[in-house]
Amino acid sequence: MHISVVGTGYVGLVGATCLAEMGNDVICVDRDRDKIEKLNKEIIPIYEPGLDEMVERNVEENRLSFTTDVEHGVKESKIIYISVGTPPDEDGSADLQHVLSVARDIGRHMNEYKIVVNKSTVPVGTAEKVRKEILSQTDFAVDVVSNPEFLKEGSAVDDFMKPDRVIVGTDSEEVAKVMNDLYAPFVRTNNPILVMSNRSAELTKYVANSLLATRISFMNEIANLCDRINADVRDVRRGIGSDRRIGTSFLFPGVGFGGSCFPKDIRALQATSKENGYPLRILNAVTGVNSEQKKILVAKAFSHFGKDLSGLRFALWGLSFKPNTDDMREASSLTIISELLDKGAEVCAFDPKAMANARHILGDSIDYADSNYAALKGADALMVATEWTEFREPDFQRMMDLMKAPVVFDGRNIFNPIKLRDMGYTYYGVGRGES
Repeated sequence: MHISVVGTGYVGLVGATCLAEMGNDVICVDRDRDKIEKLNKEIIPIYEPGLDEMVERNVEENRLSFTTDVEHGVKESKIIYISVGTPPDEDGSADLQHVLSVARDIGRHMNEYKIVVNKSTVPVGTAEKVRKEILSQTDFAVDVVSNPEFLKEGSAVDDFMKPDRVIVGTDSEEVAKVMNDLYAPFVRTNNPILVMSNRSAELTKYVANSLLATRISFMNEIANLCDRINADVRDVRRGIGSDRRIGTSFLFPGVGFGGSCFPKDIRALQATSKENGYPLRILNAVTGVNSEQKKILVAKAFSHFGKDLSGLRFALWGLSFKPNTDDMREASSLTIISELLDKGAEVCAFDPKAMANARHILGDSIDYADSNYAALKGADALMVATEWTEFREPDFQRMMDLMKAPVVFDGRNIFNPIKLRDMGYTYYGVGRGES
């Protein structure tokens, strides 16, 4: 099929590349001339495992191209994806200005009937708004599909290539058939393509992310209770996760969730519910718990050192909001750093992929190390904020030799507390029953 994808951010670039991988001819369109120039030189603006190689392969085979020419993308394609940002407005609702601007651009350049696919995460009712904006610019017929993405940063390529399900929002049987044909190669293991109304599809994305975030916040609350009653949240997690009605996903406690999706999508769903006279009380609690959980390691540091951290130096392992990405949007590390600096401490941080982003965000307010071990030199304590695999089995004796004091605040429960305590470490986890 001939496809264009407007927007070469995280969702747009991954989606376009994976669609090209299946043999489709895909044109990526973006107004950012610098970004397009870099993409044409095969310089990828994001870190995502496997994406670089896939982009290179599909460009070389002439299935994937990049341009700033919206008119070219629209006229050459039967299916046009909208994959631009929907940042939160002041009230938390999704800002649709970029989505609707693209819709008008599509309408101005249409030369025949098109299928326009909303891939951006958008509130209920957006499909109707997009259709209205397109038709304000053209007399050609158009169908608008809601096709929310469910990509996890760090495994986005695999998620697109092997989706658990594909959600297609449309009332047209003909359009549903086209979308089924398009996605059939991705669901050869019989995972479902679920066709529903546009409004149901739009709501599904927000509900999915909000439910996953709720599980995380709930387990963080249970972890904090475990610390107070001397229980181990790992055992509790195994006990409840073995129940098939519950399962094991998103039950790992830690220092809260961040990233570009969960916080934004929760706020947008809260705004939608408020607009419609039914505030979602559970989500208010989810966001409140998450905000406080980002401070949990600093609270443990207060218990150990006292509330004045002046003169203390903390090593911080992990800056991205999760492993296998360089994304620091709403990362727990930012809250941890802010709290430590506010109390007079020094911070030396290391992350395998997010160092450039960290320098852009934090400037010279902290020190940056070339490795996880280098961050430990002269440190009064280590804090682990991101569970990168290379942090899981370090040389603990080497760590102890580098640190001023062997104190570990393990925000992701990646270490064995018994092993560390036997070596002479003071260890604090999240929900491990030590406080």
